Amino acid sequence: MLGVLYVLSPIVFIFGLFMCVPWCVSLWYGDAATSAYDESVAITVAAAALLWLVTRAYRRDLKTRDGFLVVLLTWTLLPALATLPLLFYLDTSFTDAYFETMSGLTTTGATVYSGLDKLPPSINLWRHLLNWLGGMGIIVLAVAILPMLGIGGRSMFKAETPGPMKDSKLTPRMSQTAKALWMVYAGVTLACILSLRVAGMTWFDAVCHSFSAMSLGGFSTHDASVGFFNSVPIEVVLSVFQVIAAGNFATYFIMMHGGGLRAWWADVEMMAMLRILILSIVGVSLFLLWQGTYPDFLTSLRYVSFNLITIATDCGFASTDFGQWPLFAPMTMLFLSSIAACSGSTGGGVKMIRTLILAKQAEREVQRLLHPNALITVKLGGALIENKVVFSVLAFIFVYFMTAVGLTFLLLVSGLDFLSSLSAIIACINNAGPGLGVVGPANNYQPLTDFQTWVCTVAMLAGRLEVLTLLIVFTPGFWRK
Repeated sequence: MLGVLYVLSPIVFIFGLFMCVPWCVSLWYGDAATSAYDESVAITVAAAALLWLVTRAYRRDLKTRDGFLVVLLTWTLLPALATLPLLFYLDTSFTDAYFETMSGLTTTGATVYSGLDKLPPSINLWRHLLNWLGGMGIIVLAVAILPMLGIGGRSMFKAETPGPMKDSKLTPRMSQTAKALWMVYAGVTLACILSLRVAGMTWFDAVCHSFSAMSLGGFSTHDASVGFFNSVPIEVVLSVFQVIAAGNFATYFIMMHGGGLRAWWADVEMMAMLRILILSIVGVSLFLLWQGTYPDFLTSLRYVSFNLITIATDCGFASTDFGQWPLFAPMTMLFLSSIAACSGSTGGGVKMIRTLILAKQAEREVQRLLHPNALITVKLGGALIENKVVFSVLAFIFVYFMTAVGLTFLLLVSGLDFLSSLSAIIACINNAGPGLGVVGPANNYQPLTDFQTWVCTVAMLAGRLEVLTLLIVFTPGFWRK
């Protein structure tokens, strides 16, 4: 255990360094939150130093079991440290502050705070920086640095990385892979910032919303979210970069290193996501036109395309109150949030790759009914999918949806209505942000009781760690020597 805490010390220290960014912004703007960052940075760096001093004699390479424990501790401890600026500056409870920071780091985008337009710039930047760090994963960043300390990071990388096939590498060394992913992530984020500035945002809003868009985190500097700008160019730019963020960043790395557009076209998962998004946008736009929600198809297409993309990719922006649409439309969007994002992306849900594998497995079972003695394999994009991967996907889907059902019933028991309970859990476990009912896009999660807030917090953590990484730590076999 002490060896695990030793690995945690540089991660906490790195996090403390990132906390210096909003601190500098606070000094630049001269806002009222500077003293809050003075204390927060000091406490975080001191905690990292104390951890290192106490555990430095226990430095060792990580085993697979240690990797799972480091990931869980990281994703529970860092949100607690991230609450410090909020607790020191805002009149808020620890429950609300922890929900906000967990939402930020897990890139959920759900918020319990209103009056975002009036928050100090440094507080708003801190919320969005949490989104950005959580998008690619603070663990993946640490994996790029830990080898310098003589600590292996492969087991941490595998525990952190989403998707059913975690052993594929872009480069010979895991640290090089982590660095490559972060370079791609940072480069596309810079492109998004420049595009939003050209589209009409201020530099500050462009930076904050780029952090949210590329992490698919969904935080905004305004209570009205993207609806504040009422700008088609801004909505188009954000839609494009949200779709990019929902794709596999490994594919982008290959594209940049000689693969070109062929790598993009060959990505079966990406092509499936694009087809589903296009068909859903056209279908829901026509449905809302038929229902009389909008006067013409182009208006319907504008609002549906942005809001459907942002929910389906698990970002969580909003340009209008889609909670007022006929129920079929927002429920379709929430369903898509479960399946649309690709593995290796910053999105949540079960991922498109698992959806495709599950569909192929269903097709195989139908074929077996017709041809009981036939040897039928599962293939995706011409590649053979091993049975162990298929079984892993089946187990994950079962645990994922049973977790969602269980947490939904906890909210129902607490007195929350059915629509709000179901949509809150689906939105949180998919890291998609706004739900429906009392947690709809025109509201936030502030009306929830402390118990309901903690249930949603657990859902966000479970979704970010893809459930199994969280549950494995609570199994008796995990703790046996």
